[in-house]
Amino acid sequence: MSVSTWFQKFTSVDGFYEVTDRWVFWLGLLTALFLGIGVYWSLWVSPPDYQQGESVRIMYIHVPSAWMSMFVYMTMAGAAAIGLVWESRLAEILAVSAAPLGAWFTFLALATGSLWGKPMWGAWWVWDARLTSELILLFLYFGFIALQSAIPDRRSAARASGVLALVGLVNIPIIHFSVEWWNTLHQPSSLTRLAKPSIHPDLLWPLLIMAIGFKLYYATAWFSRARCEIQKAN
Repeated sequence: MSVSTWFQKFTSVDGFYEVTDRWVFWLGLLTALFLGIGVYWSLWVSPPDYQQGESVRIMYIHVPSAWMSMFVYMTMAGAAAIGLVWESRLAEILAVSAAPLGAWFTFLALATGSLWGKPMWGAWWVWDARLTSELILLFLYFGFIALQSAIPDRRSAARASGVLALVGLVNIPIIHFSVEWWNTLHQPSSLTRLAKPSIHPDLLWPLLIMAIGFKLYYATAWFSRARCEIQKAN
């Protein structure tokens, strides 16, 4: 099968359903492997932080969740844009399937951040720039889901929620750069592309393993939800 033929098959609803039938199983196995290793490494092998003590272990859930909250939104908005421009039914299904997963990642990031903030800042919640923009992201997910549920016509719902998703993209760089643009309580990023990580390798490696596990989980759940949406439509 040529690349163009495979691409055309994958980008059709029926082709996507057939191809991902094999992918979901293997992605699920990889998810279990990476999350299993990551959880064991994070909770029992990695040392406590010299300042934060055992509470640093919240990082292994909080940081990947925060990364995924933005990553999922960008994939959702990208799929929604393709649906708006080319009226792709598969793109609309992928956008709808991503939204609940992104909302859960965002909620998990906020909840674990609150648990981490109490021992570090002395408060469960502060109206910090990053926390506030992350909360707005959760509301954007809720808005997308609500529009999909409230509008009976499929095309109208896809257009309305797609526009909201694209407008909400402006919040992503605000979340990412908020710790640099404003004076906030939230610590700057410990991982950048151009600078050496400011986190010890004993803490960095389990964090990266957990991050990979979270991405694999998202791919598995995303494809599974999309397959369910296709079955419902048929």
